[in-house]
Amino acid sequence: MLAMPIIVIFFKENGLTLTQIMILQSVYSLTVALTEIPSGYFADFFGRKKSIIISTILSFCGYLIFSNYCSFEAFIIAEILVALGGSLMSGADSALMYDSLKKLKKEERYTQIEGKSYAIGNFSESIAGLIGGLIASVSIVLPVQIQTIVLFFSIPVAFSLVDIRYESENKNILYNIKNALSFSLRENSKLKWLIIFSSIMGVGTLSAAWLAQPFFQIIEIPIIYFGLLWATLNMTSGISSYNSHKIETKSYVNKLLLTVSLIMSFSFVIIFWINNYVGLFFLYLIYYNRGIITPILKNQINKITNSEIRATVLSIRSFILRISFAIVAPILGFIGDKMSISYSFLIIGTLVLLVSCLSAYKLKTNSSS
Repeated sequence: MLAMPIIVIFFKENGLTLTQIMILQSVYSLTVALTEIPSGYFADFFGRKKSIIISTILSFCGYLIFSNYCSFEAFIIAEILVALGGSLMSGADSALMYDSLKKLKKEERYTQIEGKSYAIGNFSESIAGLIGGLIASVSIVLPVQIQTIVLFFSIPVAFSLVDIRYESENKNILYNIKNALSFSLRENSKLKWLIIFSSIMGVGTLSAAWLAQPFFQIIEIPIIYFGLLWATLNMTSGISSYNSHKIETKSYVNKLLLTVSLIMSFSFVIIFWINNYVGLFFLYLIYYNRGIITPILKNQINKITNSEIRATVLSIRSFILRISFAIVAPILGFIGDKMSISYSFLIIGTLVLLVSCLSAYKLKTNSSS
């Protein structure tokens, strides 16, 4: 992800406003949302490996467009391709990991392995961020071009995976999707509120990622340091995710979820009040809690989900996350353009506070009943 530390600046250099940039992210999220559940079913029915292979090919094609075109319309096409790749990856990767551990009778290690996997991804993105930030000081498009090359080499890695298949008793596609939706959002109340909580956490951390670079700009940080900041933010998330399994075993999960939601939401609100370098501390705090909560939530969802619908259920979670972000992102961009990026932090912080606290309360009520 060499392009991520400067991607907002890359879009701005190509003539896009912050509103248009957030519309792009809305298009991405909406595309993911519309294809999430069918792609999750595709992974469950046809194989997680096939889903991941197609995902890497589509993501490469999307960045190939980013590297060679500079119009808003071309970027929309690229976002759609990358989104299709993202939806095919989403759920399939975690489902493959969990079921591989289950086959080895080691599923109790899922949070540890998912946390380490998430940490490795964040550490590698940190290194890429440092490199991308330095390269951007020479050419703003070069990090995007190099990322395209890196994505090309993810294709043979996808081909090297070993699949774990579970056959569904019923071969009717619509019946199986309806069954997964009913189980996730109606029959199992705990799973429903875990999905809602996980989704609002995802909306919050996605918003933080896309608001970070404009925040760096308003506190007048030179672009050469963007890569360093992006690297250390992801390193912070990686360190906390690497140790998340220890926190999960020591903490009461419902109490942990409420604590994390309060820290994250108030961090957003404090950034609204503090438009200087001190606000960076609270941005790092958001990323630290992101690292803790992501693998734990995936484990909690996996523990109460059947293998034959695992990828579909994880995709339902991503569907709610992406459709929510698709609605929120343009609003945050518009507020950032017309008022101040600080108000965007206030809006997302308030939203995270309300939804996450409600979800945490419902989960506590569900556990005690």
